Amino acid sequence: QVQLVESGGGLVQAGASLRLSCAASGSTFSSLHMGWFRQASGKERGFVAAISASGHAITYGDSVKGRFTVSRANAKNTVYLQMSSLKPDDTAVYYCAARTGAYYPNPRDANVYSNWGQGTQVAVSS
Repeated sequence: QVQLVESGGGLVQAGASLRLSCAASGSTFSSLHMGWFRQASGKERGFVAAISASGHAITYGDSVKGRFTVSRANAKNTVYLQMSSLKPDDTAVYYCAARTGAYYPNPRDANVYSNWGQGTQVAVSS
């Protein structure tokens, strides 16, 4: 069973940057595809970014493309989400998730991820 722990959230002003981390344990991290999702208050959970086990395939949600960067350090069992040019609309609880199997065709689909972290709050003030 994979355990995932997110960190790095906080309160920042619009235009600032934050880096979220997700540390994994309990499984072979290098075999896991990883995803980032977020859920704002009163809204459904939405896709942010995903990265394949090898790191060779990366997918971004349309609202974060060009501002967020997902990466991973398999030697540290950690996946990162570098967030830049933050906007108030980015305010949400951010979750990392893990899955096995094929990366494509649906890295954006939360239903294909089997393990989830507890989330970290990101708040962006205007």
